[in-house]
Amino acid sequence: MMQLQVLLVAGTHGNEINGIFLFDQWKKSPFLINTHGIKTFKVIGNPEAQKAGKRYIHQDLNRSFQEESMLSISSSNFEGNRANELVNLYGEEGENPCQIALDFHTTTASMGSCLVVYGRRDADLALAALIQNQLGLPIYIHESDQKQTGFLVESWPCGLVIEIGPIGQGLLNSRIISQTKLILEAFMEQIHQVQNLTFYPPEKLIIHRHIKSIDFPRDEQGNIDGYVHSLRQSKDWQELKKNDELFFKLNGEIIGFEEEEPYVPVFINEAAYVEKNIAMSFTKRELWDCKKEWKQSLIDLVHQK
Repeated sequence: MMQLQVLLVAGTHGNEINGIFLFDQWKKSPFLINTHGIKTFKVIGNPEAQKAGKRYIHQDLNRSFQEESMLSISSSNFEGNRANELVNLYGEEGENPCQIALDFHTTTASMGSCLVVYGRRDADLALAALIQNQLGLPIYIHESDQKQTGFLVESWPCGLVIEIGPIGQGLLNSRIISQTKLILEAFMEQIHQVQNLTFYPPEKLIIHRHIKSIDFPRDEQGNIDGYVHSLRQSKDWQELKKNDELFFKLNGEIIGFEEEEPYVPVFINEAAYVEKNIAMSFTKRELWDCKKEWKQSLIDLVHQK
């Protein structure tokens, strides 16, 4: 039977440093985190950006894993080359093939801790359901957004992003570090239970399904001329009703929520998304049945022969 190996990534964005700090301390104290004997590879995603104290050098590493662009990367593009390197080292056909990738991030938005799942792969959903059942974390399904693609975890058979916040970029915070450690240990415990066939998926899971992202108000020159309304700031995960305040302009104009459906906003005023023209994203809260095929897919993945 093939040995299960898990890729653990921190610092995919170089100015998200709490996971990097935890990994550094873990290297100094190998028993800091209980991996239940599972083979793990601890990797700093973007070490050059970390040194520079920046999110990235040439482009967002967490948008650099599209197959077509990875085949045509110029030698001067650090993130493109780094994406290739990580897949060559730890991908399914790599030197140290990993079946599961966990990518630890932080956010400036008031998201608390949550899981981000890209698309609807069975094993991803099964693992996310186990963690939600244990820790109660929200699950954000990111799909149907052609402007946002090429995420790291999509290059592995099973992969999830863990977002923890709020925390400013480049800052260490004891609560963020502790939550990162807690969530990492929960993942290792659940994966261990899958290995031993002693895990119990819940019957249901709560999903926040991505609908669309919206930009800030802008003037005719394309400059931002309004900001997130005080009643909306730090209200991630709170359901919107029609005419709820979204943005405010200094001339007194209020821009409200005009959708008929009660969407749930996430990543409100995320600092890193300003360059992507995203002020917040709308999701739809749904209750999904946990399917038997999800469970079987995760079992098959962990027990590959």
